[in-house]
Amino acid sequence: MKENSLKGICEEIIYSNFFKSHAKALRNYLFYKYGNEEQAEDVTQEAFIKLWENCASVPLEKAKSFLYTVANNTTLNQIAHQKVVLEYTKKNPVSGTDKQSPEFLMEEDQFKVKLQKAIANLTEAQRTAFLLHRIDGKKYHEIAEILGISVKAVEKRLHGALNELRKEIDNIR
Repeated sequence: MKENSLKGICEEIIYSNFFKSHAKALRNYLFYKYGNEEQAEDVTQEAFIKLWENCASVPLEKAKSFLYTVANNTTLNQIAHQKVVLEYTKKNPVSGTDKQSPEFLMEEDQFKVKLQKAIANLTEAQRTAFLLHRIDGKKYHEIAEILGISVKAVEKRLHGALNELRKEIDNIR
């Protein structure tokens, strides 16, 4: 029985169907969690490659969990580099010459800072749950399955995220 389970994901048709049914959700999850679309695309591809390379040791029923774990770990390994780049960017702002009015550019910069601050003030758990629910339209039980937590924990994270965003929005006005 176990041998059939392991062979399952190694079969090209099963793997292809698995990819088609999970690739977009994984990409969106990574994008919402870490906020970088290119990185989300790259890590999604890397995770599926690792799944294919390890198909003989990953049972079909654990393939989704394996995929999300690999994707999370890969992205977490890249975060240190992203933080360095962000700090460098903060210390050395790039001055661009656009044909837009200085007032527009100033308002745009102020809005970006406020938006980044509001998002940055959410915990990773709150931000991930919030974006999966509001942007991706995932239901609480789907988010709970993806994150490996209870539905009650998802509710708590979303409630906390909404409260924090309300506070930030009130401070922006």
